[in-house]
Amino acid sequence: MIINLSQQHSLVSNWVAELRDVNIQADRMRFRRNLERIGEVAAYEISKVLPFSEKEVQTPLGIAEHKMLGEQPVLATILRAGLPLHQGLLNYFDKADNAFISAYRKHNKDGSFEISLDYVSCPDLEGRVVIISDPMLATGSSLVKTIHYLKEETRQPDGQGKPGAIHIVVAIACTVGIEYVQREEPSVTIWCGDIDDELTAKGYIVPGLGDAGDLAFGTKVQM
Repeated sequence: MIINLSQQHSLVSNWVAELRDVNIQADRMRFRRNLERIGEVAAYEISKVLPFSEKEVQTPLGIAEHKMLGEQPVLATILRAGLPLHQGLLNYFDKADNAFISAYRKHNKDGSFEISLDYVSCPDLEGRVVIISDPMLATGSSLVKTIHYLKEETRQPDGQGKPGAIHIVVAIACTVGIEYVQREEPSVTIWCGDIDDELTAKGYIVPGLGDAGDLAFGTKVQM
């Protein structure tokens, strides 16, 4: 399933427009905050489809019945660009367990690239709802590799450790990447700030917004 949040929320569309705008991108704090806001809206929308339980709450004057989140999700993010989106999710799921993955494009001299996973810190995922955040879903390769890793490497010898459901939260997705993720992981739900149709030969989304990690945290030296 794919949900374009810009079609449901004019504010999300406004924030995505600011993320794209070259005249606004120089303000790193505003860029990070807009990603965080998209994460907050995504958290709110995802919460509507999560299991809940009924709980009685004692007030000074009586008893109130409320729906309570059945279990906290695991919030996973792709370092470093995913941190602002992750923070937005964490603002709402403030008791959630967290996972961090270092996944990046390792470029070759011929212009091609491969996805490298250097670091993963993750809790037990058995039966848990996992929400993975990454600002850009371009080719989908890094997200698919991350999902495969989490599903296989966290599994215990007795077969335990497999997530119950996986959600992906991105600021901008490309239709090519969406289709690839859906082929590889058809049960995943993707929540997007917006969707673009064009992907360049080098795997960059057009019109996109540029390098989200650099815009949020500063230009990096290629290693």
